[in-house]
Amino acid sequence: MSEPTGAARRRGPFKVGDQVQLTDPKGRHYTFTLEAGKNFHTHKGSFPHDELIGAPEGSVVRTTGNVAYLALRPLLPDYVLSMPRGAAVVYPKDAGQILAFADIFPGARVVEAGVGSGSLSSFLLRAIGDQGMLHSYERREDFAEIAQANVERYFGGPHPAWQLTVGDLQDNLSDTEVDRVILDMLAPWECLEAVSKALVPGGILCCYVATTTQLARTVESIREIGGFNEPTAWESMIRNWHIEGLAVRPDHRMIGHTGFLLTARRLADGVEPPMRRRRPAKGAYGEDYSGPNADGGTPR
Repeated sequence: MSEPTGAARRRGPFKVGDQVQLTDPKGRHYTFTLEAGKNFHTHKGSFPHDELIGAPEGSVVRTTGNVAYLALRPLLPDYVLSMPRGAAVVYPKDAGQILAFADIFPGARVVEAGVGSGSLSSFLLRAIGDQGMLHSYERREDFAEIAQANVERYFGGPHPAWQLTVGDLQDNLSDTEVDRVILDMLAPWECLEAVSKALVPGGILCCYVATTTQLARTVESIREIGGFNEPTAWESMIRNWHIEGLAVRPDHRMIGHTGFLLTARRLADGVEPPMRRRRPAKGAYGEDYSGPNADGGTPR
């Protein structure tokens, strides 16, 4: 039985072509690719790549300036934050939330719109495995090229479960019986009709948006189009902690708002979602609102 794509690059001694992440005494990271006969240079001296080739992961190397560096393979969260970018990347904290709350499983058939630099694509491909399917749509060809290079660099070549299409999802979507759809784009509401036709009953739509206005319009559009249960929306923030002896305190900096996430599940054809029992606050819908509950009746 062959190993899953990319698995051989994640274990064993360092080999030519492996990505290596060096950590200096101040905790700073340096990532490079191992090449026979090459040298790694810093302002603290250099050392030959050959010292690491064949060495076990977790080794320590010293530069000509006698500075020690810890050598490890970069984790996927490290890799996506250091890889070349065309567009902004989906941060690991949000990618982890998407994998969990969109319930991405091995063998899943997933459609993604808005590839950016390939960050989320890498997380999705690793989760669905070689037997799954990820069809990614990206409007901009230059972004698609950067994303493809980043994904193939991480996995060591093309991934058998990945298809990348340059173009708008709503104009090009031909996939059917899709388990999950992830929309990372400026106007996800433009794709809802196409997405609702592609998703299987019980399938999950997950949208990643940056602003409250995008979030509100997406949720109201999902309610208006029908065919989905009530959307759930949230954001996540991460605060690291400094721990040294009795000095235990939160770090002065944190990863705050990066984007909002929302999920909704596809209903069976012809099924109306149950009525919403919670009445919105007075004034929640402006005078120019014409969507669901515009008549002031009991909200769904």
